[in-house]
Amino acid sequence: MTQHQHPGHVDPVLAAGDEPLSNPSTNDTFGDVLDARISRRGLLRGSLAAAVAGAMATALPFGSVLAGQVAPSRLLGFKAVPTSVGDDVVVPDGYRVQNLIPWGTPITGDYPAFAPDGSGEAQGQQVGSHHDGMHFFPLDGSAGDGLLVLNHEYVEPRFLHGAAAGLALDSSGFPCQQDGSRDTDQVLKELNAHGISIVRIRRGDAGQWQVVRDERNRRVTALTPVRLAGPVASTEHVQTRYSPDGTMTRGTLSNCASGATPWQTYLAAEENWAGYFANQDTEIDRRQARYGIATRDTSRYQWHRAVGGADAFVRFDASARGASARDDYRNEPHAFGWMVEIDPMDPASVPVKRTHLGRFAHEGVVFAPAVEGEPVVCYSGDDAAFEYIYKFVSRRPYHAASADGSLLDEGTLYVARFHGDGEGEWLALAPGRNGLTAENGFADLADILVNTRSAADAVGATRMDRPEWGAVDPHTGRVYFTLTKNPQREIEEVNAANPRPGNDLGHIICWQEDGTHAAERFTWDLFVLAGDQHGSRDPNGEPLDQDAILANPDGLWIDPDRRVWIQTDISESTLNTGIHEVFGNNQMLAADPETGEIRRFLTGPVGQEITGIAITPDQRSMFVNIQHPGATTTAEAFAEGRLASHWPEWNNAIPRSATLVITREDGGIIGA
Repeated sequence: MTQHQHPGHVDPVLAAGDEPLSNPSTNDTFGDVLDARISRRGLLRGSLAAAVAGAMATALPFGSVLAGQVAPSRLLGFKAVPTSVGDDVVVPDGYRVQNLIPWGTPITGDYPAFAPDGSGEAQGQQVGSHHDGMHFFPLDGSAGDGLLVLNHEYVEPRFLHGAAAGLALDSSGFPCQQDGSRDTDQVLKELNAHGISIVRIRRGDAGQWQVVRDERNRRVTALTPVRLAGPVASTEHVQTRYSPDGTMTRGTLSNCASGATPWQTYLAAEENWAGYFANQDTEIDRRQARYGIATRDTSRYQWHRAVGGADAFVRFDASARGASARDDYRNEPHAFGWMVEIDPMDPASVPVKRTHLGRFAHEGVVFAPAVEGEPVVCYSGDDAAFEYIYKFVSRRPYHAASADGSLLDEGTLYVARFHGDGEGEWLALAPGRNGLTAENGFADLADILVNTRSAADAVGATRMDRPEWGAVDPHTGRVYFTLTKNPQREIEEVNAANPRPGNDLGHIICWQEDGTHAAERFTWDLFVLAGDQHGSRDPNGEPLDQDAILANPDGLWIDPDRRVWIQTDISESTLNTGIHEVFGNNQMLAADPETGEIRRFLTGPVGQEITGIAITPDQRSMFVNIQHPGATTTAEAFAEGRLASHWPEWNNAIPRSATLVITREDGGIIGA
């Protein structure tokens, strides 16, 4: 068939994949609360007029130590690397990097070799595309042998399909037929490039890591049968033609960050899933409208238009076509937006969507340290403009000998409200609490959870600037969250309660729970205000220096020694341009939470995002993902074969997402 092009840039919701702005509530924004907080403490640096003008000259409410009394960091033992615009990975002197498991690496089944024009079936046996969150599960406690489990957030069809060569496709465009239909095998390949990879890796005698053939190696894709669990399972919200009883669905999509449970299973987040669905109904209820699904006959990749009309593909059209929900896929979008639990050690296990953790654009999940006999607590952010931060507290206590995923099926989901005096509270999203009653439009717990965003609106949670990854300090219990950006905040919102209109650069917040992590109150702080040397603040309230400037913090992780690792995701549309030019390519930094010092540890190749981080038990091998290198290639340049990046193979190869293995030449602990 003749291949044509769908440019992919007509509808930004469907193209870039970001969650659309869909919060109609008038709840306080975090900017409102932040400025009230600063004003009350009297620490505003510079004038409010300067802030309104874009200088963003605000100090942090308070730091860990007073400016001018900063002791040298005991945690950061490396020399910072400079910003970079090169097509390579740069790490500090004394460190080395190995590229591992790029997209298309064979890991299971027949182990088909990678080929740019490989089939959809082969892709289901290979590492997926666009690596993101991950975790290393050691085998028998080994620091040199284990299962690396990683997410694959989305695909770039122009690189995925050899047939796309010569077409003018941008990073979101895809090949299609003249009538707008999609080639069946291309759709299959795109579905199989999504999801999760579970792959055994082992360190050899020479220190290099390699893939090991193992029965536990497998792929979970957008086609894998998945069980629904928790309060939403078996309800009318998730009944479909595929699962009339509402207990099953197929696949997982848009898996961004992740989390490891205290019982050593893996949780994959479903983030920007709404754009995958078309819906031609004239009226769309809040279960979809509040998540950005609108009346349209198009979707992000047009999977519902695959030639042949197979059931696995048409389910991405959520239009009501049958006599009831059991006869069509009007409820299919309700089976997405959850956290998906996978047991990496059992290749026969069925993945499970844990519905009590809420339905939204999950960036990931982070668990507080599990304490014997106390509830399990975990946090998750909704990665969209003006959305919320959530916490789940289990009903049953944790017991190491018997703990499993069922602990996540019963408990209380909370949403955060930040007050201007530095205090905060967790608002329960549960029947009869905080106005969530049938009379107010929330029939029961399942209704609340399917409509998590609407419930958070109703209880008056604080609207945030795109909550991303979270991390918990293993020693102090302090919780950190990145807020990557929110340029959609309008200038008219600026008042005494909003110091950063048009937040293009982002920041990091932190809080301490009032007692245990299950508490319903907390005190909050700012950790970093991102920006250049003129418009930023470090944890001590001082401008970031050249070794620490950053924009759009995204990935976040705290290692056992308490280093705070920060990864950036400057959008491909703004990378190395305008106010973002000074930051260069996306990067990873490390911060000392005691001294407030921050140093740049790594810079990546052209057009990519630094994301995902894991480490071996001895802290001597660190895994970091490079996602979508070359995404800044324009449609015109792609048609001419001029790619912005050829990483990691160079020599005119197509760019491929891959995992870095970072080690020290002296075999020491990473970062020390």
